[in-house]
Amino acid sequence: MTESISSPVVVYDGVCLLCSRWVRFLLERDTEGRYRFASMQSENGRHLLQAHGLDPDSPLSMLLVEDGHGYTDATAIARVLRGLPYRRWRWLSAMMLSVPHSIRDVAYRIVARHRYRLFGRSEQCFVPTPEQRSRFMS
Repeated sequence: MTESISSPVVVYDGVCLLCSRWVRFLLERDTEGRYRFASMQSENGRHLLQAHGLDPDSPLSMLLVEDGHGYTDATAIARVLRGLPYRRWRWLSAMMLSVPHSIRDVAYRIVARHRYRLFGRSEQCFVPTPEQRSRFMS
């Protein structure tokens, strides 16, 4: 991996339209610039997936790498929401985490498995604006 990790990193599917919307959502709401991003298709994204036991050629989960730990599925989403600066996202995170792990991850996996059919797919990864570029790992 060519870049060091000093802040939490969200590894997302760069060609998934739902995942790209998630990244845009975070870019708008993470006003403190806490999170960085790496697409699953990038060298850094593939390395992070492998380092946390996920198959980069068949990723069915987003990955949050925070303080050296990897979080996947709905737990990753809840932890990201908890890290946003506004209270309403922390409440949503707490509500998500109150649902048993097995139930929330089954729901996440159903959506993840069908994400291209439900939300579409792009031929290229999300392209950040010049102002957002520093938040993305190559």
